[in-house]
Amino acid sequence: MPHPLDKFTHCPVCGSPLFDDNDEKSRRCRQCGFEYYLNPSSAYVALIYDQQGRLLVLRRSREPAKGTLDLPGGFADIGETAEQGVAREVREETGLEVISTEYLFSIPNTYRYSGFLVPTLDLFFRCQVSDLAPLHAADDAAECLWMAPENLRPGDFGLLSIRQGISRLLGSSEQD
Repeated sequence: MPHPLDKFTHCPVCGSPLFDDNDEKSRRCRQCGFEYYLNPSSAYVALIYDQQGRLLVLRRSREPAKGTLDLPGGFADIGETAEQGVAREVREETGLEVISTEYLFSIPNTYRYSGFLVPTLDLFFRCQVSDLAPLHAADDAAECLWMAPENLRPGDFGLLSIRQGISRLLGSSEQD
């Protein structure tokens, strides 16, 4: 599989084609000296439970993994904290307002977007919301479901880091 840096053939500063591999995670321009590091993009994942202990699960409306299960979340925006970002993503996808967040763990991942393999660092948060009544599927969520933990199967989730996160929550090594 090609390395994501292979897509960067010209220096973004001076436009020179002399933009070569510097090491496994960077390229350097031989003309102007600019060095570019491909660092992971931050992404957020929300774990929201109702009073019965069921987890809020979404069905993906878009590729990648269209039609599979997912958790609310998405990519970081410039200038926001992780807490603001996970709250924004929950609001965009479900209409719910997050009132508190608790960081749980992170999982490195990759996400294919527009034919480009984006390295990500997915941050998992337990989120409390003010009211469940406004819940509705929006943005890239086709459906919102409440699932009891005993009914969660990691293999039903289309994205690798979400499968790994569900496995971790269930205390198992199952990912299929």
